[in-house]
Amino acid sequence: MLKHNREFQRVYRKGKSAHSHALVLFYLPDDTTVSVGFTASKKVGNAVARNRAKRRMRALFRARDNGLLPGAYVLVAKAETVRAPYETLERSLVKMLRRVGAVNA
Repeated sequence: MLKHNREFQRVYRKGKSAHSHALVLFYLPDDTTVSVGFTASKKVGNAVARNRAKRRMRALFRARDNGLLPGAYVLVAKAETVRAPYETLERSLVKMLRRVGAVNA
């Protein structure tokens, strides 16, 4: 789990990114383990909306984490993350993971 600002900044600066209408994914390959961080700015909404967005992103990532390559992942919520259907978010995440090269196949 990424917790410190410097860890997030390292992934932002050195990692690959992919964008969708509801999410942004940053991926930095690493040799050790899968670590992940979630963030939602005030642009997403009030505290309730930001926490809901982060819960949804955690659920999305948890469903996909067994087939991922080791590295650091950062998922950033957009305002649409709160409103979009779960299946749409899931498809977006799968496409973004392929785009940054974070999955085998």
